[in-house]
Amino acid sequence: MKLAEVRRKAFAMPLNDPAYPPGPYKFYNREFVVITYRTDPDKLREVVPEPLEVTGDTVAYEFIRMPDSTGFGDYTETGQIIPVTFRGRKGGYSHCMFLNDGPPIMGGRELWGFPKKLASPTLHVEIDTLVCALNYGPVRVATGSMGYKHRPADLDAVKAFAGRAELPLEDHPARRRQPAHLRTRRVLPRGRHGEGRMDQPGVARTASARLGPDRRTAGPRGRRRGSHHR
Repeated sequence: MKLAEVRRKAFAMPLNDPAYPPGPYKFYNREFVVITYRTDPDKLREVVPEPLEVTGDTVAYEFIRMPDSTGFGDYTETGQIIPVTFRGRKGGYSHCMFLNDGPPIMGGRELWGFPKKLASPTLHVEIDTLVCALNYGPVRVATGSMGYKHRPADLDAVKAFAGRAELPLEDHPARRRQPAHLRTRRVLPRGRHGEGRMDQPGVARTASARLGPDRRTAGPRGRRRGSHHR
């Protein structure tokens, strides 16, 4: 294999056995449960790196079913998103993410700089209730539930949330003399038949969530602001 061919074909390591195929990547029929709640803003500032700025005390904890994605298979992920701004632009900083499948973990880390790690998140419908959980080995880290599509959600508000910019910060040891690289990307909903389609967003009449006490920035303070299924 000639050097020019290596450069043309290389998109992930190792060259001859990558964990995921080259893009573009598309995600279909995704399901979200997003629980928003208040927490300690001082704790948020401790974990959010410069030059991002924390915009409030309300964060989102997401459970996401990914049944159909290009090259990554069928998996579930969960994570905590902190609202921030970057040079006046609003977005979300991914503080932690946990998945139950190797290729999207490696792709998420190598391609986009997301803090994805291996765990056991689940999201499923139990009769008339959405049930979510995150287990790290034998330890239950987070539990959430809400009624299944009790009433329609505000579609415009959900689209605005889904289309936010995500702002991962990448810092490679080999480039420590250079500033950390901030990469932005848009999060767009995907539908079954077309790009950017969103099906049946809804909110629950009641919702509950419990996050482990060891994740200090995840500890709820006060009343949860609401939950969304989209």
